[in-house]
Amino acid sequence: MVMQVKEKYSLKHLNTFGIDVMTKYFVGLDNDREIKKFLLNNPYKGLPLLILGGGSNILFTKDFDGVVLKVNTKGIEIIAEDFENVFVKAKAGEVWNDFVNFCVEKNYGGIENLAMIPGCVGASPIQNIGAYGVEMKDTFHQLEAINIHSGEIKKFTKAECTLEYRDSIFKNELKGQYIILSVTFKLSKNPVVNISYGAIRKDFELMGIKSITIQEIRDAVCRIRLNKLPIPDEIANAGSFFKNYYISKKKFETLKNSYPDIPGFKTEHSCYKLASAWLIEQCGWKGKRIGDAGVHEKQALVLVNYGSAKGNEILKLANQIKNSVKEKFCIELETEVNII
Repeated sequence: MVMQVKEKYSLKHLNTFGIDVMTKYFVGLDNDREIKKFLLNNPYKGLPLLILGGGSNILFTKDFDGVVLKVNTKGIEIIAEDFENVFVKAKAGEVWNDFVNFCVEKNYGGIENLAMIPGCVGASPIQNIGAYGVEMKDTFHQLEAINIHSGEIKKFTKAECTLEYRDSIFKNELKGQYIILSVTFKLSKNPVVNISYGAIRKDFELMGIKSITIQEIRDAVCRIRLNKLPIPDEIANAGSFFKNYYISKKKFETLKNSYPDIPGFKTEHSCYKLASAWLIEQCGWKGKRIGDAGVHEKQALVLVNYGSAKGNEILKLANQIKNSVKEKFCIELETEVNII
């Protein structure tokens, strides 16, 4: 099969913000062999290269004057198991939520709290995705990636990936050097549910659910997300635009004196996690709209495109939010979304 290259290709349907930009060249890759072949025989060397998965964590502010590679690889397999654990390997192009559902239906526990996070499996370790008291690193075992320059395939262990809060080695030292091919997770065959997150406990109380399974956890997470987060197919967005903010105990206590209602959650590292959504709300941004760029009415961390907003308009709104939070709280919010 001949690899198809498209020129001056619209990326509007390939990013969840729905930003209408063009890429100079677009290449869809359906298997690892095609990925390696393209990298070793890249006819566009010297041009910028962008690896695109689900397009759910990116904001385009202009046309991309380079090559976009869309990883479409599919496949889920069990590579090892014992009485307690199962090692499940998923190709990078698998839709994350489909993978969660696959594991939950087989009663493989560990990622059910991460249901409905948009994007593909290959992006999950780059961002170390997390939600409702769980992070991807909690079940991550290893990944396979191919070096963009040499075509060499390398396995990365959990330690080598340096997974932190919404961060990894692939966003820092190895940024732009590898394409992730597959990710392997160590999941439990005798799962212990995680209901540490308050919204999940509250949902079970409201539903009157007593016997809690990972299927019930998955369903509760879906209900919560559908209630407070916009679905990209209905209102274009990229999920949380900003990271939550970590702060020292001393600085948290200082803020608490000025703002008694400020929520803070003590972490295992003796610091406090602030809810950035609360900070943004206090600055009056929740539900605000400027043209077609806006802040979602139910979740202040989510910036949305109500129709035809340009990437620069959403970025301008994000910068205005950051400036107002910095002015009011002396806190510099960090973006979670990648700006291109």
